[in-house]
Amino acid sequence: MFALTSEEGRTAVRTARAALETNLRGEEYTPPDLSSVFSEKRGVFVTLTSGGDLRGCIGLPHPVMPLGEGIVHAALSAALEDPRFPQVRAEELPMIRVEVTVLSVPETLACPATARPGKVEVGRHGLIVSGMGRSGLLLPQVATEYEWDAEEFLDHTCLKAGLPQGCWRRDEVEVAVFEGQVFTEEDE
Repeated sequence: MFALTSEEGRTAVRTARAALETNLRGEEYTPPDLSSVFSEKRGVFVTLTSGGDLRGCIGLPHPVMPLGEGIVHAALSAALEDPRFPQVRAEELPMIRVEVTVLSVPETLACPATARPGKVEVGRHGLIVSGMGRSGLLLPQVATEYEWDAEEFLDHTCLKAGLPQGCWRRDEVEVAVFEGQVFTEEDE
């Protein structure tokens, strides 16, 4: 994965913010012309926080659409469709902090299930756990924020998927890792 520059990261955050503000005013967002990196298909998540608390986080784990479109889609989904929270209202926007995480392509860990913790680098990797008809994803920054070790990170990703804690130890459960480049409004 080619990393975005800090300027491209600022553009990603501004794009997410502009999409939110425009949509919550009842208007349709039309993105400006963006550099070519935003035409590349990338996975992306947008995280919204208010007062340090999560307010919405949704994204695309796989590179299914151009990054620019993915940012807009993820921003609006995080604000309006995260089932854990009521929809973000326009009057909340001044208190909302926007974070954009651009993902590398997830790679399945090809090792025995019991060796998975040794392949997970906390602070570098995000995780996707899939099995039994369910899947869950946690971004790399989550493990760092909660000071989890690799096993705790794996356990919490299982729980996020609605699976039993420790199910990552089963061979029929798939674990994939990815990296994320994080940009926040504080970086502006």
